[in-house]
Amino acid sequence: MLPSLVELHMSFCHLHQIPPLPTPNFTSLVVLDLSGNSFNSLMLRWVFSLKNLVSILLGDCGFQGPIPSISQNITSLKVIDLAFNSISLDPIPKWLFNQKDLALDLEGNDLTGLPSSIQNMTGLIALYLGSNEFNSTILEWLYSLNNLESLDLSHNALRGEISSSIGNLKSLRHFDLSSNSISGRIPMSLGNISSLEQLDISVNQFNGTFTEVIGQLKMLTDLDISYNSLEGVVSEISFSNLIKLKNFVARGNSFTLKTSRDWVPPFQLEILQLDSWHLGPEWPMWLRTQTQLKELSLSGTGISSTIPTWFWNLTSQVDYLNLSHNQLYGQIQNIFVGAFPSVVDLGSNQFTGALPIVATSLFWLDLSNSSFSGSVFHFFCDRPDEPKQLEILHLGNNFLTGKVPDCWMSWQYLGFLNLENNNLTGNVPMSMGYLQDLESLHLRNNHLYGELPHSLQNCTSLSVVDLSENGFSGSIPIWIGKSLSGLHVLILRSNKFEGDIPNEVCYLKSLQILDLAHNKLSGMIPRCFHNLSALANFSESFSPRIFGSVNGEVWENAILVTKGTEMEYSKILGFAKGMDLSCNFMYGEIPKELTGLLALQSLNLSNNRFTGRIPSKIGDMAKLESVDFSMNQLDGEIPPSMTNLTFLSHLNLSYNNLTGRIPKSTQLQSLDQSSFLGNELCGAPLNKNCSENGVIPPPTVEHDGGGGYSLLEDEWFYVSLGVGFFTGFWIVLGSLLVNMPWSILLSQLLNRIVFKMYHVIVEYV
Repeated sequence: MLPSLVELHMSFCHLHQIPPLPTPNFTSLVVLDLSGNSFNSLMLRWVFSLKNLVSILLGDCGFQGPIPSISQNITSLKVIDLAFNSISLDPIPKWLFNQKDLALDLEGNDLTGLPSSIQNMTGLIALYLGSNEFNSTILEWLYSLNNLESLDLSHNALRGEISSSIGNLKSLRHFDLSSNSISGRIPMSLGNISSLEQLDISVNQFNGTFTEVIGQLKMLTDLDISYNSLEGVVSEISFSNLIKLKNFVARGNSFTLKTSRDWVPPFQLEILQLDSWHLGPEWPMWLRTQTQLKELSLSGTGISSTIPTWFWNLTSQVDYLNLSHNQLYGQIQNIFVGAFPSVVDLGSNQFTGALPIVATSLFWLDLSNSSFSGSVFHFFCDRPDEPKQLEILHLGNNFLTGKVPDCWMSWQYLGFLNLENNNLTGNVPMSMGYLQDLESLHLRNNHLYGELPHSLQNCTSLSVVDLSENGFSGSIPIWIGKSLSGLHVLILRSNKFEGDIPNEVCYLKSLQILDLAHNKLSGMIPRCFHNLSALANFSESFSPRIFGSVNGEVWENAILVTKGTEMEYSKILGFAKGMDLSCNFMYGEIPKELTGLLALQSLNLSNNRFTGRIPSKIGDMAKLESVDFSMNQLDGEIPPSMTNLTFLSHLNLSYNNLTGRIPKSTQLQSLDQSSFLGNELCGAPLNKNCSENGVIPPPTVEHDGGGGYSLLEDEWFYVSLGVGFFTGFWIVLGSLLVNMPWSILLSQLLNRIVFKMYHVIVEYV
C-alpha cells in the first residue's frame, strides 16, 4: 500500500507473524530490515520477489528451510543477512548465482557442510559462516572465490592446516578464523595478500613463528594471534612494515620481544595485549611512544622494575590496563585512567606502601596478592562527596591494617568486595549495609570481631559470603535466612559463633555451601535442613562468574575443606555442594531428614557430640564423595545402604561407638583402616575378623607351660601397675604439700610450660 517506500526498518519489534501478501506493492523498496523478530516459519517468498531490493536483513527471526526459488531475475541484491536462523543450503536457488558484489551472512545456522556449488557464486565479495558446526578441514574450493573481500569461518570446529592456496584470495581484506582447531604453521602465501587489513586467527593451535608472514602485510590495521602455540624471537624488523597497525592482540603465546632501548615503533597502537610474552626484566621503554593507547595488557611478561612516572601520563585515556602477574615493585601514588567503565588490574606483583589514590571512573580494580600496607581509611574515606563507580574491588592478600572504615555510603555500586588475608581489625561497620548491590563479600582471615551488624540484611543481592578465620561472636543472625534468600555460599568457619543454628537458615533455598565448622555452636541439627532445595536437587547450580568481557573475567572463588584438605574452587564453584558443621558442641541424633539432601557431595559432622545411629537411608545420598562423622558418640552398626555410595572416596568414622561388620562394597573395602579406628568394628579393611553373626570373637585364652593362664598373668600385671602409680603419685604429692617452697617452685614451672605451649598453639593456628 506504500509504493514510494524506500526503506522499511522493523527490527526487534516483537513481531510473530506477517499476514499473507500475494502481490505486495513495494515497488520502490530498497532496504528491508525485519531482523530480531520471532516469525519461526519458512522463509518469506514474497520478500525475494522485490526487484529493487538491495539489502535484505532477516537475521535472528527463527526462519527455517531453504532459501526460496523465484522466477524473477533479481540482480540488484548486495546484502543478504540470514544469520542465526535454521536455513538450509540444499538446494541453493539459481537466482543467487546471478548476484554481483554480494555479501551473504549465514552465521549461526547450525550448518554442518557447504554445497560445492557455492564456488560458482563468483559474485560473492563477503561470506560469513561463523558459529556453525563445520567439523572438517577448510574446503579447498573456498580458496577459489578470488573476489572475496571478507571471509568469516570463526567459532566452528575446523581442523587441519591452512592450505597454501590461501594466497589466491588476492582481494581479501578481512579474514576471521578464530576459535577453531587449525594447526600447523601460518603459510607463507598468506603474506602475498597485500590487501589484508584485519586478520584474526586467535584460539587455534598454530605453531612456529609468525614474523616472516605477518611482517609483509603492510595494510594491516587489526591483528589477533592470541592463544595459539606460537613462539620464537620477535625483533624490531618484524614490525617495520606495519605502519598502519592499530590493534595488536597476541597474548597467550611464547614469544620473546627483543628491541633496543631507544626503539621507536612505526605504528601508533590503540590496543596492545602481549600477555605471556617475555618482555622483562626491564620496563619496555618504547611504550612511551604509544600515546593513543586505550587498552594495554602485559600480564605475566616477566617485568621486574618500578613503573616509570611518565607511564601514568599515558593512561589518562586508557580504559583497560592489566599489568598483573609480574614482579613490579615500588609505590604507586595515583591511578588515573580513562572514562567509565575503566579496568585496572595490578594484582600479583610486589608493590609496597599505602594504597594509591584512584580515579572515581574506575569500574574494576585489582590490587591483590601484593605487599600494600598501612591503613585503608584514606583509600575508602577521602573525597566522601565524590560517588565512586567501582563495582569490583579486590584488595586481598596484602598487609593492610587498621579498622574496616565506616564510610561505605560512597561505594554503593560495589558488587564484589574482597579484603581477605589482611590484618584488618575491629567490627564490620554499620554503613556496609549501604552496599545493596553487593553480591560477593570476602573478609576471610583477618582479625575482625564482634557481632555481625543487622544492617547487612539490606545487602539482599548477596550470593557469596566468606567471613571465616576471624573472631566474630554472638549467635548466627536470624536475618541471614530471612533477608539473604539468594545466598549460594555461606562460610562462617573458624570464628566464635555460639548458640543454636537458627531454623531460618532453612529458608536459603539456593544455598550450596554451608560451612559453620570450628565455632562454639551447640544444639541439634535443624530437621528443616531438607528444605535446602539446592542441596537436594541435582539440576540446581549457579554461575560463579562475576564479570566477563573480551579482556578478562572475574570469577567467584571460595576455599572449601573437603576430603580432609583445603581446596580453592573458582570456575567450578557453582557445581560444588557441601556442608561442614565439624568442631562444634552440637549434640543429639543426626536427623534422618538430612538424607534428603540428595545432591550433597561433602558432609562433615566430626568433632561434635552426636549420638545415636547413622541414618539408615544415608545410601540415598548417592552423590556423596566425602563423609566425616569421626570423634562423636555414634553407636550401632554402619548402615548397609552405605554400600550405595559409589562416588565415596573419603570416609572417616573413627572414634565413635560403632559395632558390627563393615558392609562389603568396593568403596568401603578400598579405604584405609584409619577410617574405622576407635570403634568395635570388624571385617575388611580392618584386620579384625568377624564371627558368622558379625560379632568380634573374644580373645583366645592360651595355657602357659606351667598349667596356668597367661590372661590371668596379664590381669595381675595391670593391677600391680595401678597400685604402683597410685603409691608413687601420693609420695610425690605428699612431699610437696609438706614442703611449701618446693610446691610453689613446681607450680611456677608448670605455669611456664603451659604458657609456652599456649603461645605455640596460637601461633600455629
